[in-house]
Amino acid sequence: MEEKQEKSTQETEIMTEASDTSANGKKGGIHVNIHLVLLIAIVLVIGYSSFRLYQWNKGTPIDDDPNYQTTDFDIEVLDNIIPLAPELREGWVDDGVTTILCLGDDPFSLNRGEGGLSEQIAKKTGATVYNGSFTGTTMAAQFASYNDGYILDAFSFSYVAKSLASGDFDLMKTAATYSYDESFAANTQMLSELDMNTVDMICIMYDGSDYVNKRPCDDPNAPYDIVTYTGALRAGVKAIQEAYPHIRIAVMSHTFCHSIGEDGNFQNGDRVDLGHGTLSHYLQKERDATMDVGVSFIDNFYGSINEDNYLDYMTDYIHFNDAGREILARRFVECMVPNAGEGE
Repeated sequence: MEEKQEKSTQETEIMTEASDTSANGKKGGIHVNIHLVLLIAIVLVIGYSSFRLYQWNKGTPIDDDPNYQTTDFDIEVLDNIIPLAPELREGWVDDGVTTILCLGDDPFSLNRGEGGLSEQIAKKTGATVYNGSFTGTTMAAQFASYNDGYILDAFSFSYVAKSLASGDFDLMKTAATYSYDESFAANTQMLSELDMNTVDMICIMYDGSDYVNKRPCDDPNAPYDIVTYTGALRAGVKAIQEAYPHIRIAVMSHTFCHSIGEDGNFQNGDRVDLGHGTLSHYLQKERDATMDVGVSFIDNFYGSINEDNYLDYMTDYIHFNDAGREILARRFVECMVPNAGEGE
């Protein structure tokens, strides 16, 4: 009996010792160091913040190919397409044939073959297209009054428009006899014989020649002054509108081009002011002028051939290749004859 009591006493002492040991944290249980936990948390926060900062500084990878080129623009094209008011065709008899007359300079005149601008317009619309353009001319006249010493004025836009409106081509025919370009006489004759009552639409386009030749862009005190780019445009369009109100008129703007500096190098037309503004200034003033006289405006400067793609569409600093003329023709058709099918 005493032996059992001694054994029980020993077991109790062992259990008490184990309990004391556990309570003192020396043996058994889980010991947690709060300082270590806080240190780990701080390290994790700092590490995560540093990683996010690194990613932010590095930026997001871009999948775009840096060598990829596109003709899309991040700028609004300045087209302003105006339909002809129905009352302007009251009393006019439609002959059932769509007839377009093209007026301007080199974009129309330098190539009259299959790749020509007027020919491509004819192909895309199925219309009968007449080409009444003159190489080397400008929208504005050089002199306020005609001077025999500068015959090109007789073929500038306001003079051509005045001849069409009046039916008097004597000045143009006389000036053409002094030109080395035989097409001047042929085109003048064609225009003099053309029945303007059969014409449905006129397409006007001059390249950057007014800018290159330093013709004044605009005179706010003389909006119809023919020695200014926009004055000649207003005066010429008004003359045609008064004589033939049934004709819908569209002005195709110039495209991007260069001028040639005194050193013989190209000068960016949208950066170099030759005295009357840059190309974009001429563009905006031309658009304003078309709005003044209520005709359509097709923006080729931003919408067709620009500083980024001109090498694909031009042969030199200002003239176009077949692809350039094709894109100009396409722009005209898309804006003015959007439902036209391909001609045969």
